[in-house]
Amino acid sequence: MIASQSYARTRFAVVASALALAAACSSAPLGAQSVQAISASDKQQGAQANPQLVAEFGGAVSGPQAAYVETIGKNVAVRSGLSGARDDFNVTLLNSSINNAFAVPGGYIYVTRQLVALMNNEAELAGVLGHEVGHVAARHSAKRQSRQTRNSILGVLGQVLAGAVLGNGQLGQIGQQVVSQGTQLATLSFSRAQETEADNLGISYLKSAGYDPRAMSTVLQSLANQNTLDSQLLGQSASQVPAWASTHPDPASRVRAALAQAGPRATGITNRDTFLSRIDGLTYGDDPRQGIAEGRTFVHPEFRFKFTAPNGFYLMNGSNAVSITGQSGKGQLTTAAYNGDLDGYVRTAFAALGDQSQGQAAIAPSSIEHTTVNGLPAAYGSARVNSGNGQVDVVVFAYQFSPSQAFHFVTISQAGNSTTFNPMFASMQRISASEAAAVRPRRLAVVSVRSSDTLSSLSSRMAYSDAKMERFLVLNGLTASSRLVPGQRVKIVTY
Repeated sequence: MIASQSYARTRFAVVASALALAAACSSAPLGAQSVQAISASDKQQGAQANPQLVAEFGGAVSGPQAAYVETIGKNVAVRSGLSGARDDFNVTLLNSSINNAFAVPGGYIYVTRQLVALMNNEAELAGVLGHEVGHVAARHSAKRQSRQTRNSILGVLGQVLAGAVLGNGQLGQIGQQVVSQGTQLATLSFSRAQETEADNLGISYLKSAGYDPRAMSTVLQSLANQNTLDSQLLGQSASQVPAWASTHPDPASRVRAALAQAGPRATGITNRDTFLSRIDGLTYGDDPRQGIAEGRTFVHPEFRFKFTAPNGFYLMNGSNAVSITGQSGKGQLTTAAYNGDLDGYVRTAFAALGDQSQGQAAIAPSSIEHTTVNGLPAAYGSARVNSGNGQVDVVVFAYQFSPSQAFHFVTISQAGNSTTFNPMFASMQRISASEAAAVRPRRLAVVSVRSSDTLSSLSSRMAYSDAKMERFLVLNGLTASSRLVPGQRVKIVTY
C-alpha cells in the first residue's frame, strides 16, 4: 500500500459527486512564481510509486493506443510550467475498467482505458489529463497532506464505502480495510475549490495548446451521464451513490462552470476523427485476465471459478479484488499467500483487518468451522465488532482451490445479518475449461453511420443484454433526440 503522506493520487472526480460547486477560481494559468518545477525529490517519489500504482490498476496498456495517449498527455503537461521538457513527464494508459485519471508529483500521469473510451475527441482527453496535471502544478497534494485527509478506495468501491449505510466509527475503519485489502491505495481527498482550480487550469492548458476549451465541459457531462446510467442499472438514484460526496462539486454545476470558464464563443481543435481512429479496438469493460462481472455473477476464466452476489447487491471488479455492495452489507473477494493451512489463512485474513497502530483491538474469529462448497474445501469464521453505530458482524469465508491457492470473502453486516451472504458463500464453484474459454473480452469498435442506420439499429449492436440504447447514447455523448448523419463515426461495444 502506498501511504497518502508520501504520494497523492488525484481523481478526476465527476463519477458521482454530490455537493454544490465552490466559488470558481481564476481562469488564468498559474503564474511562474506559483508553479514549483519538478524537483529531484518529486521525481524520486514518483518513480518509486509508479510500479505499484500501475500494478494496482491492472497494469499498463502497450502499443499504438498507449503511445497516442502518451503523446497527448505530454503535449498538455508541458503547458503547465512544471517543465518544458516532454521527457520529464510519464503518461500511462492503465488497463482498468474504472473511469479514472490521476497524477502524482514527479511528472507521472495516468488515465484508464475505460475513461478514454468514454471520451469523444482528443480535446476531451487533453482536458482530463490537463486537470490532473493542474493538481500537481497547484501543489494540491502537499496542501492536503498537511490535513492528513485519508480516503481508502478499491477502484470505485470507495464511492459507496464513504459514509456507508452501516455507519462510520470502527466499522468505517474495518470496512475500508475489508474492501481495500489486496488492492488498497490510500489517497488524498481534494477540496471542492481545488477540484475547481484543477478544472480551470486544465481549461487554460487546452487554450494554450490550441484545443477547444469547451471539451472540459463535454467530458464532464459524459461522466455525469455515465454516473446516472450506472445508478439506474443498479436500481438506485444517482444521489444514493455517495462518491467523494464530502469534497467534490456536483456534475451539473461543474459542467456549467467549465462551460462558462471556456467562454461562450470559444473555438479550437477537437481532432475527433483522429481520436476515434486511435482508440478503435480498445478493450472495454473488464479484462478476462482479471475476471468479468456480469450483473450479480463474477466469472474468472484463468482461475476457473464463479460466484453470484445476493439479490440486491452489485459487483465492482478491481485488478486484485472484487467488491460486493448492497444496502445491508459490503464485502470483497480476494486472495493472499497460502501454504495449505486453511485455518491459518482465515486467521491471517482477520488479523489483516485490524490496525493496532491506530489503537484498534486485534480482530479474531470466535471459532473456525469447516465445510465443503461444491467440492471445494472451505473454512470460515466470524467476529462481532463494536462500531460507532452499534455492533457489526465480520465474516471471512475461505476456499482451497489447490495446495498453494486459496480465495476468500470478507463481509461486513449489521449484527445478526451476516446470513445475508450465505447464498453467495454457497455459490462459489469451479467452472469447466469450455466455460472458461467462452468468456470473451468486449472491445470498442468505431463504425461509420450508414444512411439506413438509426439510433435503434446502432444501439442493437451493443454487446449487452440490457440497456443497449442507454449505453450507446452515453458512450457517444448523444441524446434520444440526436440526429445521425451518414458518414458520422460512432462507437459501439462488441465482442
